[in-house]
Amino acid sequence: MTTIRLTAAQAMMRWLSAQMTEDGEPFIAGVWAIFGHGNVAGIGEALYAERDRLRTWRGHNEQTMAHAAIAYAKQSGRRRAMAVTTSIGPGAANLVTAAALAHVNRLPILLIPGDVFAGRGPDPVLQQLEDWGDGTVTVNDCFKPVSRYFDRVTRPEQLLTALPRAMRTMTDPADCGPVTLAFCQDVQAEAHDWPEAFFTPKVWRIRRPEPDIHELARVTDLIRAAKRPVIVAGGGVHYSGAAPTLQDFASRHGIPVVESQAGKSALPWDDPLNFGPVGVTGASSANTVCAGADLVLGVGTRFQDFTTGSWTLFPVEARLVSVNVAAYDAMKHGAEPLCADALVALQALSAALGGHRAPPPDIGLKPAWFAAVDPLTAAPADANALPTDSQVIGAVQRASGRDTVVMSAAGTMPGELHKLWKAPRPGAYHMEYGFSCMGYEIAGAMGIKMAQPDRDVVCIIGDGSYMMANSELATAAMMGIRITVVLTDNRGYGCINRLQIATGGAEFNNLLKDAFAVNPSAIDFAAHARSLGATSEHVGSITDLDAALARAKFAPGPYVVVIDTDPYPSTPHGGHWWDVAVPEASGRAQVNAARAAYLSALQHRN
Repeated sequence: MTTIRLTAAQAMMRWLSAQMTEDGEPFIAGVWAIFGHGNVAGIGEALYAERDRLRTWRGHNEQTMAHAAIAYAKQSGRRRAMAVTTSIGPGAANLVTAAALAHVNRLPILLIPGDVFAGRGPDPVLQQLEDWGDGTVTVNDCFKPVSRYFDRVTRPEQLLTALPRAMRTMTDPADCGPVTLAFCQDVQAEAHDWPEAFFTPKVWRIRRPEPDIHELARVTDLIRAAKRPVIVAGGGVHYSGAAPTLQDFASRHGIPVVESQAGKSALPWDDPLNFGPVGVTGASSANTVCAGADLVLGVGTRFQDFTTGSWTLFPVEARLVSVNVAAYDAMKHGAEPLCADALVALQALSAALGGHRAPPPDIGLKPAWFAAVDPLTAAPADANALPTDSQVIGAVQRASGRDTVVMSAAGTMPGELHKLWKAPRPGAYHMEYGFSCMGYEIAGAMGIKMAQPDRDVVCIIGDGSYMMANSELATAAMMGIRITVVLTDNRGYGCINRLQIATGGAEFNNLLKDAFAVNPSAIDFAAHARSLGATSEHVGSITDLDAALARAKFAPGPYVVVIDTDPYPSTPHGGHWWDVAVPEASGRAQVNAARAAYLSALQHRN
């Protein structure tokens, strides 16, 4: 057997650069790295040696580097991924939030945090977490519940099995998610004689599991018997590449489609059978169809509470069917499972249904919905009025084209965009709402642009989320990545403030005006963005925003437009109840009234 002598870190990076997609590209598109104690000597030297085959990017925060990698994987349809390496201690711990985000959203990312010395010679090493009852515990044990596969590399030769297991997890559609390979720092630098065959390029094909014939027959019978079926499109439609197949299936069999946050843009907004967003942030057209359904056919959805209205949206008597590649999701809430790849399952179902068509849905629901909400996105008649978030969305929509990707994460914008954004094609809407993680937006926008450089990426972010994580704006400027950032400054956490009011609470500690302060907050966000290297401006009206968005298209790098907005209004139409527990005892009448309404709503849970 021919061998080659390399350090463990060198072997890891060489092996990763040889793992290919079916399209002939490296599955790991590159490595985000902040070097420090625990990875600079071993992994740093290894990445330098592989720099021509495995690109290394430098970020400014471990969590947001991972957010960029996660957004890249999501926008790539899970066909490619990125790796992230950090030091031990705080560098590693900063990755845990991002790992949880990837786990919830079923997205591949390879996390390579440094770890303590396997040989324990310098114990306790700098940044080492000492557990007085377990000598094997390190900070990296925090990754275990938020990783789909976890391993700690304490010997070089362990990579011979750990690396293929990592790739198997990231490329398995049923088990896809974050992988953590905690890499002991002395082992990174240790040399080993590796079989040359280990580095032979390998193609990883994404499997498309076929449906079980018995499950297929059962689901076919249920669809045939249904009088008012509805399809709930989830993120799995995108990951399977099944959007055109879903559109054909719905058209052929006359079944209306509603879209979750992850599934939005599966069908063009103007498709006659796209009844719009569903659930808590849904359209009245979609929720009315679901409320009257006798069969709910989920395709690639995990039925999160925002999709189901905390399980009060669908009638108790409605049959639930779940087409999902993951058995865990296919069996949720007593659903009749069809455990298979979404594209293959829809093709098989369509063939089994033949010429069957469901009774037509109420075609008047869609026009009524748009008649209600389109005025909300129009430019205001009073140019001096403080703009609403819906008016900001209207400006971005007017400036967008077929190649635009609008993206956001937690806060006000997920709800408003889910309701109001008109996505023209798959991939035109990118929302991190599985983990509802503030701070995803700017790094995520950068990752989207890296995945699809020809797309026009617009990130809409609130001032609260911007303050949590803005450092990768400097990375985007440094790398010349052109993204447009629309920063809506409502002077606090407007979304949670509205929820606080809705549950009977007093306005407290959310808007800056209601928080303890010795000096009033007065942040010049445009100046701050400019200091990070972005082109930026503050605009005073929606008309000015329209003009700024036109200028942003010609920027050489990130372009930030700041606009002040009203923190109180939100789209009054559509939506559905969401289970947020209200205090059972309070001295405030508003809370007691909200508690009574809460108990009444609970009666409708199925």
